[in-house]
Amino acid sequence: MELDTNNHSVFMLNYHLIMCVKYRNNVIDDAISLRLKEIFKNICLNYNISLEEWNHDKDHVHILFRGQPNSEISKFINAYKSASSRLIKKEYPEIKKHLWKDMFWSQSYCLISTGGVTVDIIKEYIQTQGR
Repeated sequence: MELDTNNHSVFMLNYHLIMCVKYRNNVIDDAISLRLKEIFKNICLNYNISLEEWNHDKDHVHILFRGQPNSEISKFINAYKSASSRLIKKEYPEIKKHLWKDMFWSQSYCLISTGGVTVDIIKEYIQTQGR
């Protein structure tokens, strides 16, 4: 088990995030998932967050990421959802006809701390999604 450190603490903060497309519309393919992942990585830099694992199904994404004690997780998720929705609709305009009222993400999401199982088990679970 590898712990993270900063000037004042030692920690291991892993999170499993699941975000669904509004009304579970089947709009995520490999290209869109790759672009969503790139956007995630770019926004991570501003919130002391690092991506560990990513996978998708047609209507949702699974993300394993690491945070720090000063990471503002809810602000990060809201910033990501807003930016990714705007960019995906701009870069893939054909997707709009499959969305409800131009909304990409569902308002809700699932965020789970990963203390109950090992990160390897969660990685394996995420890697098998969409099969």
